[in-house]
Amino acid sequence: MSRSVRALALFVVATACAAVVALAQPGPPWPTRPIRMIVTFPPGGSSDAAVRIVAPKLGERLGQQVIVENRAGAGGNIGLAALAKSEPDGYTLAVGAAGGLAANASLYPKMPFDAQKDFVPVSLLAHIPFVLVANPALPIGSVADLLAQARAAPGRLSVGHGGNGTAMHLSVQLLKLMAGVDMTEVAYRGSGPVALDVMSGQVPLGMLDLPSVLPHIKAGKVRALAVTGQARLADLPDVPTLAEAGVRGYESTGWFGIVAPAATPPAVVALLQTELHSVLTDPAVLAQARAVGVELTPMTSAEFGRFVASETAKWADVIKRSGTKLD
Repeated sequence: MSRSVRALALFVVATACAAVVALAQPGPPWPTRPIRMIVTFPPGGSSDAAVRIVAPKLGERLGQQVIVENRAGAGGNIGLAALAKSEPDGYTLAVGAAGGLAANASLYPKMPFDAQKDFVPVSLLAHIPFVLVANPALPIGSVADLLAQARAAPGRLSVGHGGNGTAMHLSVQLLKLMAGVDMTEVAYRGSGPVALDVMSGQVPLGMLDLPSVLPHIKAGKVRALAVTGQARLADLPDVPTLAEAGVRGYESTGWFGIVAPAATPPAVVALLQTELHSVLTDPAVLAQARAVGVELTPMTSAEFGRFVASETAKWADVIKRSGTKLD
């Protein structure tokens, strides 16, 4: 072997060894700068309040500020579309809800992202219970009364909800399908206006998130007929679930969780999930969230991924059977 060939061979071997050593070395520590958390719903509501309780605590554990950025609109699609275009480096995350992460794929004819392919799940953050309420002046004191009236006069009763494509809207659709009744839906922009119109009698029924309606229930301004989850609520122990009240198998709650762009390093996702779990199980943080009506519910990345998949299938079936579509 000539000297030049031997030198070339040694160079190739040395380069390969250096590459192997470089690949084996750990990357720079994460995070080394602030993290942006896109929130896909507007400021001021209970969900936003819960995120703003969690974000600074997560920042403390990670050693970097977590900056909340509200980017609402199109049922969560605007904020999640921004996440899908972000670098998968762990410095941009998003808080998505049932609409953007599960239902919108079946509601909208065209989506700016694929929730199953463009995101990696980090953790569920919280559930928010819904309550079916009625104006107290109406002769509707129970779910049985409601169903009897709805069956006697299809389409005559109207029920308000917080907006087309929201989990409250889909909860009404699920109720109509499972109970076999026809009610006229009235879409509002948020829960607050629905609560006001139920109290005034402008709309007889409302499907509302617990934080928005609980003060009015306690004040006797609206009547709680049922809650939509699997169990009764500590705040409303005498109010049955819809399943208990006669709509067997009914279950629906609002939820939201954190996702990152696809291809975010697994080590970053794992660290985020671990630190989030610590925050979401902290008694002081739990108490703060419950004070705004939100029940924190941490999950592992794998658990959250399975949950989103099951919710996507569930709402796809409801949307197909009900014929609901959005532009």
